[in-house]
Amino acid sequence: MDVIGYRKIADGGLDTVMVDMRLIMSSVLLCNATRIAVAHNHPSGTMRPSASDRSLTNKIIEAGKVLDIQLLDHIVMTTNSYYSFRDEGEF
Repeated sequence: MDVIGYRKIADGGLDTVMVDMRLIMSSVLLCNATRIAVAHNHPSGTMRPSASDRSLTNKIIEAGKVLDIQLLDHIVMTTNSYYSFRDEGEF
C-alpha cells in the first residue's frame, strides 16, 4: 500500500474547525483512492477524541460506504502522543 497524496482540508480556530465532507471525498475521488486515513491535532494536549471527532469519523465511514472507500484510521495527534480510532477498536 502506497501513499498517493495528502491534503490539508481545513484550519481551525481556538477550539473548533469546520470540516466539509465534500472536500474530503472529492480529494479521495480525484486521486482514485480506495482507502484513506485522516488525522488532526489537538493543540490543547487532550488526546481523547471529542464528540465532534467521533461524529466526523462516522460521517466519513458512511460517505465511504456509498463511494466504496474505506477509512483506514482517524488519528488525533498531540505534542506527546496520539489516539488511533482503529487501535482503540472504535470502528
